Amino acid sequence: MLNAVALGTFDGLHKGHLSVLSIPDSFKKTALIFTIPPRQVKSGEINLLLTTEEKIKKFEDLGFEVKTLNFNEVEHLSPEEFLQFIKNELDPSLISCGFNYRFGFKGSGDGETLKRFCKENNIELRLCDPVCEGGEPISSSRIRNCLENGRIDEANRLLGYDFYFTAPVIKGDGRGKTLGFPTINQAYPKSLTPLKFGVYKTKITIEDKIYKGITNVGNRPTFPLDYIISETFIKDFSGDLYGKEIKIAFTEFLREERKFSSKEDLKIQVLSDIEKI
Repeated sequence: MLNAVALGTFDGLHKGHLSVLSIPDSFKKTALIFTIPPRQVKSGEINLLLTTEEKIKKFEDLGFEVKTLNFNEVEHLSPEEFLQFIKNELDPSLISCGFNYRFGFKGSGDGETLKRFCKENNIELRLCDPVCEGGEPISSSRIRNCLENGRIDEANRLLGYDFYFTAPVIKGDGRGKTLGFPTINQAYPKSLTPLKFGVYKTKITIEDKIYKGITNVGNRPTFPLDYIISETFIKDFSGDLYGKEIKIAFTEFLREERKFSSKEDLKIQVLSDIEKI
């Protein structure tokens, strides 16, 4: 079977990436990805749309094997050396990537470099045009902007799925239970793009069953913390989830996070939020 290689950062594996990944099943398909996108490695600010582990799962669901690279290990390679590395490692008959894919030392390789290399090595090349929605290209940076500003519906539309994270349930202070609505607590993954702080409608996956809920993401101004916490009330569920990896998918932004003057005011507001699901 011939080998096809998809090149890109693929942060979020959103709808804009699907044209690059539309490779015939007659090929053995491999995605070559960086564990952290090069721009984020250079800036030191890690704002992913999917953790590397979740990205690999999505690729596998699409029928791809995944080869991961650490950017620091290859950043010194010239564009030609990087392409020769791909040829030696994966022996591609087809390379697929976006029209603006850059690679090699300081991003000096581009589509023209790829065309020359592929022609010289008898490799088919697919340079895919951008996928647009609402008159603008779908991009990871556009989706991050939506998430940071509470436009979760737009972000989900561009992603092609509901933005989510999976994290273990940690011990909380039990305050939700005393107020009459027990919650599960999860530390929001540090590597992900931070959502706009506030309350969201969510879908919670527990042992392959999906429940409705509401989730507050923030630093909890009424009872402050020094990290971003996700607190979720799960409708029609009771049970011990401590230590279990639970998936939270965000479907609608309800309101901004705010500080309440009393527990009673907080309780009234949360009960109002719960009514919306």
